[in-house]
Order: sequence, then C-alpha cells, then structure tokens
Amino acid sequence: MAICSLGLLDRQTSELGLLALINKKLKTIYISFGIVLGMAAGVGLYTFIYAKGYSYMTDDPAACANCHIMNEQYSGWMKGSHRSVAKCNDCHTPAGFIGKYATKGSNGFWHSFYFTTGWFPDNIQITKRNIEVAENACQKCHQDIVDDIDGMHTQPDKIKCIECHKSVGHME
Repeated sequence: MAICSLGLLDRQTSELGLLALINKKLKTIYISFGIVLGMAAGVGLYTFIYAKGYSYMTDDPAACANCHIMNEQYSGWMKGSHRSVAKCNDCHTPAGFIGKYATKGSNGFWHSFYFTTGWFPDNIQITKRNIEVAENACQKCHQDIVDDIDGMHTQPDKIKCIECHKSVGHME
C-alpha cells in the first residue's frame, strides 16, 4: 500500500510541476507579447503625432502636403481649375463614410510605410485602385458630359477621363 501511494504522490507531484512550468511559460509569453504590443503602439502613436497623422482625418488639402513628397501635387492643385470646386478627398476617396475612411486609412498606412522606409520612386505613381477612385469621381461630378461622350462611342466602358485629362487636378 505504501508503494502504491508513493507512486501516486510522485505522479501528482510531477503533474503539478508540469502545470507550474506551463504557467510560467505562458506568463512569459503574455508579458513578451504585451511588451511588443506596447512598443508598437508607442511607436505608432509617436509617429502619428509627429507626422500630424490626425490632419489626414480632415478635408484640409494642406494635410496632403504634410509629406514633402506631395508638395508638387499640392502646388499643382493650388494652380489648377479644380481648386475652387474640389478638395483632395473629393477626387481621391470614394463617396460615403466607410469607403472614404477605409481608403484614407489604407493610403495613409502605405504612404507612411513607403515614406519611412524610403522605398518609393522619385516620381510618385498613383495606384490602379486610386485611379479607379479618381475616375469614378470625375464621372460622378461630370455626369452630364460623360453621358454625352458615352453616347458617341461604341465602347463607352473603355473611355477614361484621366487618359486625356491627366493634369486637370494637378496642373503639370
């Protein structure tokens, strides 16, 4: 009987030791994760404040020029025909709250990433998705003209405003 109870005791002791080891490992993982998450949040918050990220949540066109890489586009808009009727968000974000802020968030993240890493071409390029957003904005504001032009063409879906009017918003 004594041998049996000693075997049971050894088994319980080893199980408790294993549980203690697992709890210690989990605690270490949770603390490490918390430190990494805290550092990422701190760096993100610092960058957001330092880079005036909050200004991108507004409709102020000057916010687009916070980053010196956009000065040429901002200056072109200031001289362009659309300055009096459209702001950056009118052409470069979709209509609607969710589409607008999803696009601003995505563009803001990637602009920040590429600007911080320096992995962007000197002559910045608009993405395919953002060309579509701008094209839709052109067609929305100029619907009467678009309808007239589409009526004259056999393949109206192939007609893109931006192909002929690239510099309208940003005088090149």
